[in-house]
Amino acid sequence: MKVLVIGSGGREHAIVRKLAESPRVNEIVVAPGNAGIAREAGGAAITCVPIGAMEIDALVAYAREEGVDYVVVTPDDPLVAGAVDAFTAAGIASFGPTKAAAQIEGSKSFAKAFMARHGIPTAGYAVYDDEASALAHIATCDLPVVVKADGLALGKGVTVALTREEAETAVREAMGGRFGRSGERLVIEEFLTGPEVSILAFSDGKTIRPMVSAMDHKRLLDGDRGPNTGGMGVIAPNPLYTAEVAKRCEREIFGPTVAGLAAEGMPFTGCLYFGLILTADGPKVIEYNCRFGDPETQVVLPLLESDLLDIFEATSAGTLADVPVDFAQGAAACVVMSAEGYPAAPRKGDPIDLPTDLEQHVVAAGVAERDGQLLTNGGRVLGVCARASTLPAALDLAYERVRRISFTGAHYRTDIAHQFRQH
Repeated sequence: MKVLVIGSGGREHAIVRKLAESPRVNEIVVAPGNAGIAREAGGAAITCVPIGAMEIDALVAYAREEGVDYVVVTPDDPLVAGAVDAFTAAGIASFGPTKAAAQIEGSKSFAKAFMARHGIPTAGYAVYDDEASALAHIATCDLPVVVKADGLALGKGVTVALTREEAETAVREAMGGRFGRSGERLVIEEFLTGPEVSILAFSDGKTIRPMVSAMDHKRLLDGDRGPNTGGMGVIAPNPLYTAEVAKRCEREIFGPTVAGLAAEGMPFTGCLYFGLILTADGPKVIEYNCRFGDPETQVVLPLLESDLLDIFEATSAGTLADVPVDFAQGAAACVVMSAEGYPAAPRKGDPIDLPTDLEQHVVAAGVAERDGQLLTNGGRVLGVCARASTLPAALDLAYERVRRISFTGAHYRTDIAHQFRQH
């Protein structure tokens, strides 16, 4: 089969790498992909084409003209814009939710109201469309407080404000245009405390099959300091996500989410991401994403033992209950190497010294190529991955590999999952 994967980051690289293991896949095209994905050596022929993820009409035309059998839409923007609907209208099977179901990520106020309607546990909240009302809320609310842009903001639209001044600045910046139209409406939430868990789950609109749990690290700097990022490192499984917690999440969160979306006429097919927090009152939803998480995908998929294409097709066909979704024992870790200046203004164009024997363990994100040399070309440059029988061993191996890779201004956190490492 010929599969088209839409996107250009480390998440897409991980998906391509896993799809290439399927004996049914003989060709993978990535749009637009990146220079690192183009160098991937696997069981399938892999090429990148220069069509942007938001060029939906051009992507549909390409899929038609080039005989693509199946399309995997991974980034949030094209999903929220209706890419899957466009492929469906063209008669091309695809992985991902409809535009209607993708609102679960595309609008935080929609997601919060949905959870309220269906009794799904989440933080208390208020929604504001004007700055004055939002600032009036900030003047009297408990601290810390969480300020969220309603729409998509590249994972950077959330501020945990410790002071009223920080909260007021977040409100003014968001409503002043920092996130474009995404910040015209704000969700202001109570601050919840507890460890966080990322759960990716396959869904065909009726059945939900959670994947192995993960723990992301959003802050740029060691000690969970500095600005929020798209994610600086991740492990799977998350040791805090016990079998007891999992059962409660399936009963109180996962099942009601899929059933609720179906009941409202927007059954969710694709990958549903649950950002959870384990509070003293039980697990609660911090956020939904309508797609694979980045960097969670980079540790979850390497542990998947089942055929990824079979699972993808089952989500589209409504037959997810009939296919195996099995994960290996052991653990996986991924440490992100970012460029100097990330997330505000990442430095670009520096040569990357990546030993050949490590390429199979690295997912490429913000990279370009010139005359055969990989160059930095974005904020999160590489994800350096490792699998092992235990979590401490996976972390040690990932950091051992990180230390063998270099580029000017390279930055990485040294304390990913430090509480679970053996010293």
